[in-house]
This record gives sequence, structure tokens and C-alpha cells, in this order.
Amino acid sequence: MIDIDRVSKEFNQRDGSSFLALESISLSIKEGEFVSLLGPSGCGKSTVLNLVAGFDRSYQGAIKINGGDIKAPGPDRVVVFQEHGLFPWLTVLENVAFGLKQKGVGKKERSELALEQIRAVHLSKFADRYPHELSGGMKQRAAIARALIMNPQILLMDEPFAALDEQTRLVLHQELEDIWLRTGKTILFITHNIREAVMLSDRVLVMSTRPGKIKKEFVVQAARPRDSSDPLLHHVEKSIMECLADELEKVVKEEMGDDTYSLKKNTVSDRNFGGMGGGI
Repeated sequence: MIDIDRVSKEFNQRDGSSFLALESISLSIKEGEFVSLLGPSGCGKSTVLNLVAGFDRSYQGAIKINGGDIKAPGPDRVVVFQEHGLFPWLTVLENVAFGLKQKGVGKKERSELALEQIRAVHLSKFADRYPHELSGGMKQRAAIARALIMNPQILLMDEPFAALDEQTRLVLHQELEDIWLRTGKTILFITHNIREAVMLSDRVLVMSTRPGKIKKEFVVQAARPRDSSDPLLHHVEKSIMECLADELEKVVKEEMGDDTYSLKKNTVSDRNFGGMGGGI
């Protein structure tokens, strides 16, 4: 489905210099898989997603979807961003139906299809509301419905729940898992949150500090739908945190300018792992 082969990416800076954001990234995602990228801030997670989306073509290496090169954004891939991006002058129904309107689908048909997706994200009572009348979680549900109505093969999700409170995030985790189990979409999910990645994903790929590389892969073999009390999930969370410890230390040393800084293993207790990742 998605094949990334030895991809490297440089960015030019205002002073004329450049820096290497990604270095020889290789990974494959099978059809119907839910895969998360997780790593320190600035490691290139969102850059990988943007390349797969087709937003940026200036890189070395190869990225293919179903064996074909990515030349531009396409209807087979839809991105859900951290910010919902709803049009404030349109209702939920009109926002969700907007993509179909652009494709020339008739009003009756697109309204029916939009209502179907709105029901799927449990927003039926709010179909005629405007974005300013919705909570943050409702806005993200509407954004997901707007993505799903285009029936893409691949959902690219760039920290879609990062700005939400913990309770809302947990509800949306369950809803996203339900949608994924029902639709079988391929999902590439970017997150800073370890528990979020483990709760949702078939595989979690941990990236190193810049230049970003794939440091380690974790397969999450817990049964679905996931139960947050499953000890297997806690074991995977702990293993990921241990894997990330060196990378976090590098980030802190760089930010503080202190090469002597050390992130002690007992800095974070096991009981706090559920909230880890918010600032990674």
C-alpha cells in the first residue's frame, strides 16, 4: 500500500544553509493497517506525512502508493490535521458535504451521504450547527467525517487530538478505532502521545532526533477493541518510553545547551506513563 524507500529530506534556511530533517527513512504500511509515527519534537514525523500526502516533492528516495509514484495530492489520500479546518460560515452538514460539492455531486445525494457520515461520528443532533457552536471534540469529529465522505484509501492524521482534553481524547480514540474497524482504511497517524499510539495502532514506529530515522518498531498485539487496562498495552508503553529516553535526553541537552544533563530512569514513574508524550 504505502512504501517509503530510503527517503531523505533537507530544508533550506533563511541564512542560506540547510539542515537534514530525514535521513534514509524506509518503511512499508500494508492495506488496512493502523501505523503510528512517534518521536521527539522536530524528528520529522509530520514531514513524512506531508511527503506521503504529496504536499512536498523535493526529497531523495522513493515513495509509492500501490506501486505508483506520488506526483501530487490525490483523492486516495485525505489529511486530518490538528486544527479542524472547518469553514466557519458553513454548518456541520455543509462542511462535511463540501468536498462532494466541489466534485459536482448533486445537492440531494451529497446531503444524504454527509448525513450518513455525520451519524457515524455521532453528530446527528448538530448537523445544522456552525463550528463556533461546537466543542473541540465535535469539531474534530466533523473533520473526520469530512475526510471519510471522500472515501479515501488512506487517512493521514497529523496529531488530530493533540489540542483536546484527556476525557475528550479518550472518547475520540474509541470512535476512531470503531471507524477504522468498520471501514478498514489504512491509517498513518502522527502523535506525541505514547498511550494514544499504543491504544490505536497495529504498529508504532519510534523515530530518533533530527535527522529523523526509524529507531525501532513496536508491534501491538493486544485484542481489539482495545481495553486501556490490558497489561500488554502497559508493557508496550513502558518499552517505548525506555526506547525514547535517549532521544529525549538529546533534545533536552540541545535546548538547554547542557551536555552534562542526564534523564534518570526514575524521573517518570510507571503510573504516569498514560500521560507521557505530550511534550515529546
